[in-house]
Amino acid sequence: MKIIVLQHLDVEHPGIFRSFMQGDGLTWDTVEVDAGEAIPDLAPYDLMMVMGGPQDVWQEDVYPWLVAEKAAIRRFVVDMGRPYLGICLGHQLLACAVGGEVAPGVSPEVGVLDVTKTEAGKRDELLAGVGETKTVLQWHGAEVKSLPRDAAVLASSPACAIQAFRFGRHAWGLQFHVEATSTTVDDWAAIPEYAKALEKALGTRAVEGLREEVARLMPSFNAQARIIYDNLKRVMATADS
Repeated sequence: MKIIVLQHLDVEHPGIFRSFMQGDGLTWDTVEVDAGEAIPDLAPYDLMMVMGGPQDVWQEDVYPWLVAEKAAIRRFVVDMGRPYLGICLGHQLLACAVGGEVAPGVSPEVGVLDVTKTEAGKRDELLAGVGETKTVLQWHGAEVKSLPRDAAVLASSPACAIQAFRFGRHAWGLQFHVEATSTTVDDWAAIPEYAKALEKALGTRAVEGLREEVARLMPSFNAQARIIYDNLKRVMATADS
């Protein structure tokens, strides 16, 4: 199995998934699209992972590479029909690439918060084994507002109606951060855009409290990530059948 990872910031990487993939002997190619790296031929890849970032999907005038990235996502998911996992910005880019709408949220959703599965989510293979209501790390200001008919909403929260969705057979977007590790809060709090959202949502001097809360919940976060990763591996193994 060969994996391509699209990144928009060097500290927004697959996180704990890297440890899982290394443990399984899987390899992946990272493309830092924000640094001008070109997306290669997609034919060799069995899975595309698209990570978060401080950019917004509508900022094509500021980040022209978003045009090519959306086209690559659409080609991989729609034309090639291969498995996809997008997290945060990657979730929003998937929605945009397949005809959904992304826009600013009412307010930033930052912190440790709960999301709840929909009826479709309770039957979904990627989320199988994950609790009906789960506590997750959130750090976003934009959100998916609508989806095409071929998509199913899998999880929601009071602040954001589309926390997770599936498009077609095996393309998923997750607004929340299942990939978090022990360094995530500090790494992201050093990014000006993220620090601003954190302060707006939780007030000044919020980093220490969030760091402590995330550290306390890290075993649970990583256990959820492991379930999702194992489910994704099964999808990859059967995607061509």
